[in-house]
Amino acid sequence: MRILVAGAGGLVGRAVEEHCLAQHDQIFSYTHETLDISDTASVSTTIEQVRPDAVINCAAWTDVDGCEIDSARAHAANANGPENLAKASRQCGAVFVTISTDYVFDGAKEGFYTQRDDPNPISVYGSSKLEGERRAQRALARAIVVRTGFIFGCGGRNFLSTVAERGRRGERLKTISDASGTPTYAPHLAARLRELVELDLPGVFHVVNSGDGASYEQFTRAALEVGGYDQTNLETVTMRSLNRPALRPANSRLKCLLSEAIGLEPLPSWHHALSDFISSEKKTQTVTQG
Repeated sequence: MRILVAGAGGLVGRAVEEHCLAQHDQIFSYTHETLDISDTASVSTTIEQVRPDAVINCAAWTDVDGCEIDSARAHAANANGPENLAKASRQCGAVFVTISTDYVFDGAKEGFYTQRDDPNPISVYGSSKLEGERRAQRALARAIVVRTGFIFGCGGRNFLSTVAERGRRGERLKTISDASGTPTYAPHLAARLRELVELDLPGVFHVVNSGDGASYEQFTRAALEVGGYDQTNLETVTMRSLNRPALRPANSRLKCLLSEAIGLEPLPSWHHALSDFISSEKKTQTVTQG
């Protein structure tokens, strides 16, 4: 399969590239530097030249506070970008998958958010991603929207991806006690994205690792425990105490109503995924030191 990956320089993009290569796909990878998805002409020309069977959009501006300060840039990347890719995919007959976020919800619900829940973003980041979902679907009826969140994996620079390594170094850690989501391991997400490409069924899917979800604090403590690292340097804080520009949902846990109905098995539990992740990190550290 010929697959074009936009946003290949990020955590999920790299995981998608690695997984698809293992499936013997022909991959055309583009980072932000080589393909700005907000540039309509560039997107159209690139996809016309490549003529992929599928386009997987992992590109986004995910700086939540940055988006709050610069809404024009947020909407260019997160709303215009998916629309441009969807239109170009339609022109060449490609399957199109775009990644959205759990932040399209306001966090007021106590349980899991499913596709039956109405989005109600409380940040510019969330609203720009929701707009990207809708524009992509309007531009291409076949569009596949994948909402996910709390992503972690090797090489990631976000908090969940670095907490174990920072614990290994004995750093002091601040972790949020009152914000919960469903942790998602990048390699598992990547595998599901390709499965959705093969199925070519349009709609909105929630893709996360199974389990009850976790707060940042719960994930951090689990990571330190699995790694065998000291927890005495751990400080818990609240979202309000951080006084950040953008609001975040207190609860953004996701569950999918469609996956099992179309024959897709639940992803492994996030605890299992976390163990795999930390084991991989330790092997990498051993090789590096060797």
